[in-house]
Amino acid sequence: MNSPKKDGDDDVPVKDPVKYGELVILGYNGSLPNGDRGRRKSRFALYRRAKANGVKPSAVHILNTPQDSKAVHSRGQHSISFTLSRNQTVVVEYCHDNNTDMFQIGRSTESPIDFVVTDTSGGGKEGEDPSIAPSTISRFACRIVCERNPPYTARIYAAGFDSSKNIFLGEKATKWKNPDGHMDGLTTNGVLVMHPQGFPEDPKQGLWREISVCGDVYALRETRSGPSRGTLAEGESSALRDGSLVDLCGATLLWRTGEGLMRSPTLRHLEALRQELNASRPQCPVGLSTLAFPSLPRSHSLEERQPWVYLACGHVHGRHDWGQRSEREEEPGEGEGSTTRRECPLCRSVGPYVPLWLGCEPAVYVDAGAPTHGFVPCGHVCSERTAKYWAETPLPHGTHAFRPVCPFCSTALSSPGWTRLIFQGPID
Repeated sequence: MNSPKKDGDDDVPVKDPVKYGELVILGYNGSLPNGDRGRRKSRFALYRRAKANGVKPSAVHILNTPQDSKAVHSRGQHSISFTLSRNQTVVVEYCHDNNTDMFQIGRSTESPIDFVVTDTSGGGKEGEDPSIAPSTISRFACRIVCERNPPYTARIYAAGFDSSKNIFLGEKATKWKNPDGHMDGLTTNGVLVMHPQGFPEDPKQGLWREISVCGDVYALRETRSGPSRGTLAEGESSALRDGSLVDLCGATLLWRTGEGLMRSPTLRHLEALRQELNASRPQCPVGLSTLAFPSLPRSHSLEERQPWVYLACGHVHGRHDWGQRSEREEEPGEGEGSTTRRECPLCRSVGPYVPLWLGCEPAVYVDAGAPTHGFVPCGHVCSERTAKYWAETPLPHGTHAFRPVCPFCSTALSSPGWTRLIFQGPID
């Protein structure tokens, strides 16, 4: 069932390409820094497979010797092993399920992984090599199981099956036996999920929860990798809905359903908004030069006519050297990584002065509104409703903290996290 995959093979059927949905990694603004390649990319579309590859629990074995364990694993079935002690292991065997498709996500590049995800560098440091720092994303982080028939429900489970078709929870892993007798457990750093209500028309943030290996929903542990599970969230489901967020401790993924994507703006729509904004010929109030946002494929490198903004007030200018503050005038608390503070020539507000970049990832937009607001402090531009939604959506950070970030570059946002952009029209 874990047939070897070649890079670029998304297992898209030739006929009847039912699209379950897409997973989009927040922070990459449309593509990975070095380009999307094979299974390592910024977004992954889940299509109904030509042949079902889902699995479901079948037999349960209680093993007391290593020989027993070898005998069970030699059958070639998918299985989850719960090591209770040196002398006792519970193995749950899984059998083929004709009604579901399984997709696996993780850091490993081995063949069972459909979508390779590595740690996202915050702060837009796209040149950083993620291999330098140790990754906190599991090699086999999670799996998504989609029903092959309408309504095509997609459910998420912690942990993925490895190359030997096994999920192994060792002696030190957090695990337990439920009242109904079945075993369950959590992965080391956990898989956290947040289901919003009413996304994208009238989105309201939900509570962050942790998903177990068997797909049950729990309140968060005291810390990310704490030894004790949270309380069971009665009545809550691991079924993903449009706008659900999945955090793998190093990267946060946005789930968009196939239906939701059909209602959301496309890259072509964002390009039309860019052209409309440029056609209004916004001007720099100081240099009186006409400003223009670069075309979306080139939106990662500074251009001569690029708009810049004073984040404290929202006044948009061209790039110039007016109003620079000396280091002695800078306010305390502006430590390493702070942006140079400048004084706006129009209103004398003092604050960061940064280039504006259009948000190029359509999936994170909650509407198709005009690009009127910028995130603070990074300067990514999007619609008002999109900016306000993400500025009010805290994402997991570290072992037990949460903070809102820009969905286009993963920079931690200030408070309130956005500014309304004030463009000056042409004088003539």
